[in-house]
Amino acid sequence: MRVNLKNPVTNQFKQAKVGFSWTTFFFGLFPALFRGDWKWFFVMLVVNIILGVPTMGIGAGLVGIVFAFFYNKLYINDLLSKGWVPSDESSKSMLLSKGFTTR
Repeated sequence: MRVNLKNPVTNQFKQAKVGFSWTTFFFGLFPALFRGDWKWFFVMLVVNIILGVPTMGIGAGLVGIVFAFFYNKLYINDLLSKGWVPSDESSKSMLLSKGFTTR
């Protein structure tokens, strides 16, 4: 499921997926990099290095699996905290039903 978000200051629109992040599951930290989500990119990079180096990469794979369960929620929460708002009523109701706080 996708929600439409709008930045009222710049009039930019973004679509964000709600729920499990298949892209993070398969590609690890690269979805955060391509979305420009620098905070979570560096968090995942540091955790991948800390857990991946001593386990010869196995720990980094596990990090990708764990982050896949909640990365989309972290991304949407960051957008909402930066002032993005749902652009339509269906997006707003979906966010509210999934436990997000909207204005």
